[in-house]
Amino acid sequence: MSMAQTIQDAWNKQAAWLVLLRPLSWLYRFGFCLNQGLYRTGIKKVYTAPVPVMVIGNITVGGSGKTPLLIQLVKYLQQHNIRVGVISRGYGGKGDFPALVTTTSEPDQVGDEPCLIVQATHVPMAVGPNRQAAIELLLKSTAIDLIMSDDGLQHWALARQLEWIVLDQNRGLGNEKLLPEGYLREPKSRLNRSTVIEHTKIARAQRNMHLEIGQPYLLNPNSSTNTFDAKQYFNAVVGIGFPQRFYQTLNKLGVNQYQAHEFPDHHDYEIADLTFDHHDVIITTEKDAVKFKTLLKQHPEFNIPIWVVPVEAVLSSDCYDLLRQQLQQVGIQFS
Repeated sequence: MSMAQTIQDAWNKQAAWLVLLRPLSWLYRFGFCLNQGLYRTGIKKVYTAPVPVMVIGNITVGGSGKTPLLIQLVKYLQQHNIRVGVISRGYGGKGDFPALVTTTSEPDQVGDEPCLIVQATHVPMAVGPNRQAAIELLLKSTAIDLIMSDDGLQHWALARQLEWIVLDQNRGLGNEKLLPEGYLREPKSRLNRSTVIEHTKIARAQRNMHLEIGQPYLLNPNSSTNTFDAKQYFNAVVGIGFPQRFYQTLNKLGVNQYQAHEFPDHHDYEIADLTFDHHDVIITTEKDAVKFKTLLKQHPEFNIPIWVVPVEAVLSSDCYDLLRQQLQQVGIQFS
């Protein structure tokens, strides 16, 4: 097990030995506050885009549900004829940056989440670690009313008019410590300064969301089977920030017999990662599947069935009401 996976497991279990990392957390806090202060005082420059910017992010390391939320918001805005564009760092992509993302883009170049977002919505999207360059490229390519940033909550170099933070109540805030003692990127007090969307099946707040599980589909229909059987044995291949959520999804589907194969978030898969000695049928997430598509193109002989479990964010009506109000306040009118 890699060091990253060891720490991730310790975070999830709130292991007592994490207290040994507290001095590093103090150092992280100092660096974080110093960097934030440099932007607030104007010593470091902040870029303000010519159109409103809305950041969808989280204060924790690992998955919180922000990408499904962003996808759902993009679809909603598109339905109301608002010209929305998306930017992202393109984590896991090799560039060249900045780059536009299309439905034929490869995840090893632009990142797995950008590929998933564009394939699901066909939204104009640009990626790159320099958000200003990504925005300028996006605005040159098409007319945009609103830019949504996939993550980037802690990217102080980019001014934003709206911030939505996804808080996964299933995972919570762990031991509420900053990195690396805990998995917080910012102190929990940050939640008081932004719009918080609770990710939970049992709603306690008016602004909430949950993930609705769709019908699993076969990624490679030319494989040996075309029928999904939840009772069979699977190899569950998962490379996301919080893999336990995927296992919970499998249990809800009635999939109770599987061998878990966990990989780091944004893992660069090889065909050997999908080859197992027994029980060959694979089940995975949509985020991982965008990378598997590339592997299948490179290895047409691979015929092990790969089932993909889609999920869709379902938002409370209060989320949409608030979105309309906030966008109207920055001059964006709904049709």
